[in-house]
Amino acid sequence: MSFTAYILDVLTGSVYPARITIENGFFEKIVPIIVDGEYEVDVEGLMIPGFIDSHIHIESSMLTPAQFAKIAVRHGTTSVVCDPHEIANVSGVEGVHSMMDNASNVPFNFYFVAPSCVPATSFETSGAILGPDEIEILLKNDNVVGLGEMMDFPGVLNEDKDVLRKLNLAKKYGVPIDGHAPLLSGEELDKYLEQSIITDHECSHFNEAIEKKHKGMKIMVRDGSSAKDMEALFDFNERLNYWKNQDGFGVIPSDVLERRIHLPIFDFIVSDDKHPNELIEGYLNESIKKARDLGVDIIKAIEMVTVNPAVHYNLNAGAIVTGSKADFVIIDNLEDFNILKTYVDGKCVFDGENVLFDVDDVEFRNSINVSKKQASDFEICADGDECEVNVIKCYNGELLTKKASAKLKIIDGKVLADTSQDVLKIAVVERYGGNNIANAFIKGFNIKNGAIASSVSHDSHNIIVVGSDSEMMADAVNLIIDNKGGFSVVSEKSTDSLPLPIGGLMSNEDAYDVAQKLSALNRIVSDLGCDFDSPFMTLSFMALLVIPSLKISDKGLFDGDAFDFVDVIKN
Repeated sequence: MSFTAYILDVLTGSVYPARITIENGFFEKIVPIIVDGEYEVDVEGLMIPGFIDSHIHIESSMLTPAQFAKIAVRHGTTSVVCDPHEIANVSGVEGVHSMMDNASNVPFNFYFVAPSCVPATSFETSGAILGPDEIEILLKNDNVVGLGEMMDFPGVLNEDKDVLRKLNLAKKYGVPIDGHAPLLSGEELDKYLEQSIITDHECSHFNEAIEKKHKGMKIMVRDGSSAKDMEALFDFNERLNYWKNQDGFGVIPSDVLERRIHLPIFDFIVSDDKHPNELIEGYLNESIKKARDLGVDIIKAIEMVTVNPAVHYNLNAGAIVTGSKADFVIIDNLEDFNILKTYVDGKCVFDGENVLFDVDDVEFRNSINVSKKQASDFEICADGDECEVNVIKCYNGELLTKKASAKLKIIDGKVLADTSQDVLKIAVVERYGGNNIANAFIKGFNIKNGAIASSVSHDSHNIIVVGSDSEMMADAVNLIIDNKGGFSVVSEKSTDSLPLPIGGLMSNEDAYDVAQKLSALNRIVSDLGCDFDSPFMTLSFMALLVIPSLKISDKGLFDGDAFDFVDVIKN
């Protein structure tokens, strides 16, 4: 196939007409056309490299890899580097191979990293454990291009034997190591970086990101469904203030500073987690436009989702150059940035209206092994008329939580939630056969009379539930058990659910069907008083112990700063 088009060369940041020849899925020739003035080309629009999401957990889209590919190509994404630690926590290497098998059946580039922390900590119950031996099995796979995010930063700092073995295996196989180090700073950050951990996607403010960047890390700017860090990291006023406070400020001439202030100093734009109701509206194409609207040079923003991740993970993609995979997108222009067509391996997979491939269903064994629950399972008992309790304080669009406290009434020996203070009950129900239950309190959801539950709870994916009433909490959990996984909402007026029977994480339905059902659930939750953009996504992260400050597992309330359990009732 040979044609002429205007191309964006991300290596030089220039746009020019060229004759492109594609053979066997690769760019065979890219010949610039020297012209004086306008030149008529075969392709209407601008040809740019296909987008690469360099950090995502496909399972969090609630779609199978093949269904995910169908919606991703609509928005110009042709490759992802995915960390399958969600399915790995549920069913180990078997689950990862299931993901790989499904991914291999569609014209899309799925690259994987070996999940480094399954489970994320020893303070929770998961469905599987990936030790160094399992990690080595995965690292030998040709589709595995790195070691997944090292969330166990205490294990790194304390030189845990198994953690160091996993890191050394990545070095042995010559693949990059992804990091996960929220708020880590100073000497602790230095020790973390000594292990050749090179990326971080957990930066939530500019000063945190710039310290890590100065120390050699590559920074992933996250623009997902639950965590949206782009505004903070692309805050150019904050960047200018930072420079003014440095001893070297004044060395750079003001005109040079003015030209450079809008060039991104960070490396990648990633999603991390993306829900289907947002995916149907846009993906990395929308993140590029968002970065531009925040002041980032648009060609530099495109580089953050093309050539930068390709070079980092050693992918033969990310640029329109001879010898590279012919993965590209046709857009109308750099201003409107509408996706006209998407190509993978030189073949059109999205023609502007239709996705040009079909997908198969995934068969997966049920992994919800738990008995039905009663209201009494969600009670916290205490003596007296009143007590003070530790409370998780959560926020819309953030993974970080804070520690709070509240005084609650005790009636008949049971500590009651108090919706007037927005203090609700939260519980985690272990789903792998042990039937552990931990109960605590949370503030932020503002649910007045109801309960929501999910079998998606990072990273061990036990069933997590929040509610104003123990009876409705039990009903919400039991609906999850009946559906073999998913989301549920229960109130006095309505009961509804979204089944996710593939590992309790994913559905075989397409993105539009899943998004429609999720949006219906979100509307019900909103009617209950919750104003979170993605309430189920926020709920799922309340069990992620490696992100401070206060979280909950099936074993109890967990202080992420002290990295140990804490009592629910304060002494």
